[in-house]
Amino acid sequence: MVAVRRQCAVPEEDVLSTDREGNCEETEPKATNYKGNDVQGIVWRNVILMILLHAASVYSLFLIPVARPLTLAWSYVYFLITALGVTAGAHRLWSHRSYKAKLPLRVFLVAANCMAFQNDIFEWSRDHRVHHKYSETNADPHNARRGFFFAHIGWLFVRKHRDVIEKGKRLDTSDLLADPVVVFQRRYYKTLVLVMCFLVPTLVPWYLWGESLWNSYFLASILRYTVSLNVTWLVNSAAHMYGNRPYDININPRENSFVTFGAIGEGFHNFHHTFPFDYSASEFGFRYNPTTCFINLMCWLGLASDCKKASAEMVQARKCRTGEETS
Repeated sequence: MVAVRRQCAVPEEDVLSTDREGNCEETEPKATNYKGNDVQGIVWRNVILMILLHAASVYSLFLIPVARPLTLAWSYVYFLITALGVTAGAHRLWSHRSYKAKLPLRVFLVAANCMAFQNDIFEWSRDHRVHHKYSETNADPHNARRGFFFAHIGWLFVRKHRDVIEKGKRLDTSDLLADPVVVFQRRYYKTLVLVMCFLVPTLVPWYLWGESLWNSYFLASILRYTVSLNVTWLVNSAAHMYGNRPYDININPRENSFVTFGAIGEGFHNFHHTFPFDYSASEFGFRYNPTTCFINLMCWLGLASDCKKASAEMVQARKCRTGEETS
């Protein structure tokens, strides 16, 4: 299968801007590309902690046959809520402002985000905006041009490249600092993570149905946390390297079905980088997209509103202008 650019007779004026937040790749000149001599110091604490975490998660797999079914169900439900804290929260709400959320929903998403333990919302969203604006350059925190390992987890093993820091300081993050729940989370982040990521998932099975603390800790905390980290990282790695590019052949992000399944709707990545303001992060709405289903439910309950969506005409025009087709 060979990817070729579509040739469609679409007037240029029909192709609308793809970025309503000022964070798409084309908005400013690119930061410099990575060079082998751009040395970043290794953060050995992160290296050691990640080795220990993944070793413990492998051990956790051997506890699955002896754990109570309710504990396994609880771990999966907690994983889904954890994922929503990243996908519906830090990503689609706070990073891209693709919809609006009332206070109760924002509080829930902050709590869910603390379960994820992937940095506080302010830092996560700031770095994600840098990632979009300077994708696949030194200013991209997890630049996929440096290989799968770096984009997946290696970027956490080294100090941030100076371009990431410099470009991040230039972004307008006043909207994040104006949200009291974001500020509250940032101020008490360590305590909130200890409670939501480790204590709550461990204590609930032990207290409610008599699961051992050992099984609860390793399954609902360690294994659930490790899996949630890796499905998020796959968006940075696999979804930037493997898949097709039906919306923009000129950028790295791809449509990746495996990542879509694992990251509850975040694998439509070529679409997302082409239309970053779209609350569904997909052309297909709620189909194959549990995060969009959740946001739609919140809208129905009156807790979310003003969902931004790329029109069908806009999507088709962009497909024709810059997308690929297989032949």
